[in-house]
Amino acid sequence: MKFDTILPGEPMFDMAIADGQASYRFSGHETFACRYAWLPKAYRAIAADPGIFFDEDAAMVELGIGKNMVRSLRFWVDAMGIARPAADRTHTITELGHTIFGAEGCDPFLEDTRTLWLLHWNLSSAVTPGLFAWHYLLGAWPYAEFSRSEALAAFLRQSQRLGYSHSSVTLSQHLDVFLHTYQSARSSRVGIEDSLDGPLVELRLLQQTGERRGEAGRREPVYAFRKEPKPEISNDLFAYAVLDYWDRVASGEKTLLVRNILSAPGAPGQSFKLPEDDVRARLEALSRDRRYGLTYRPSAIQGLLTRDTNQKASARAIYKNEAILNG
Repeated sequence: MKFDTILPGEPMFDMAIADGQASYRFSGHETFACRYAWLPKAYRAIAADPGIFFDEDAAMVELGIGKNMVRSLRFWVDAMGIARPAADRTHTITELGHTIFGAEGCDPFLEDTRTLWLLHWNLSSAVTPGLFAWHYLLGAWPYAEFSRSEALAAFLRQSQRLGYSHSSVTLSQHLDVFLHTYQSARSSRVGIEDSLDGPLVELRLLQQTGERRGEAGRREPVYAFRKEPKPEISNDLFAYAVLDYWDRVASGEKTLLVRNILSAPGAPGQSFKLPEDDVRARLEALSRDRRYGLTYRPSAIQGLLTRDTNQKASARAIYKNEAILNG
């Protein structure tokens, strides 16, 4: 069934995230996607003054960006897991932030694709609360392609279904930030700061596949996620994502259905847009490596993954000991 044959509010479409997270973030990015230079700047600024982002005038001078961009950067620092705000109006840099950007950081200039996939994982799998566009388009969109007008119409329906009262302007801006995070926004008509693409554009995760005519009669781009094996996502990084997801959604369980890892919103299969065969092959590889404490039991119907809690394998242990960004 094609998108344009589904009526607004039809259950097949709106049930996509009915059982999803309790709350979502639709704003806070001030309509700016994260820029390449922002995260290193933010790390250095917070390391020097943990309260810098709670003094916007000082942050504007220190970072060399406008007030709205300061607020946007504060949003992205938190959303990508580089630093966390504290009750005393300061930021605490996370282990991830130090590992990437510290004095002996493994990738202070964001040159390693694994780092970018890890930042993408933090955005697409966050649950406290999640970013709506990421959760919905990456985890619950039921079609192979989408146009901006189709996605925006769905955003409006889902926002209302979840009890929000966001305006079409807010939802439109949120959608555009998602698109600009993964699609180049370079233009000769904008200023130098605005012309710089964000780091996640390099992942080539979201691609324009063509054009079609929208409801207003105008032709608009059609997008699709690059769903294919991605060897740049190492098995260590994939294992980290699997165990991180497990800790978030079923920390007390010893078993997890493979279909959850494949297709649940915020799961590795959906967040990384990996085909089923690739996910299963990766799980087989992880099962053969005793470091991870995982046993994969394949099945034509669904399959099962078992976690050996006695081995104390965890996302944090893999991150610290297996050097997923240094291997």
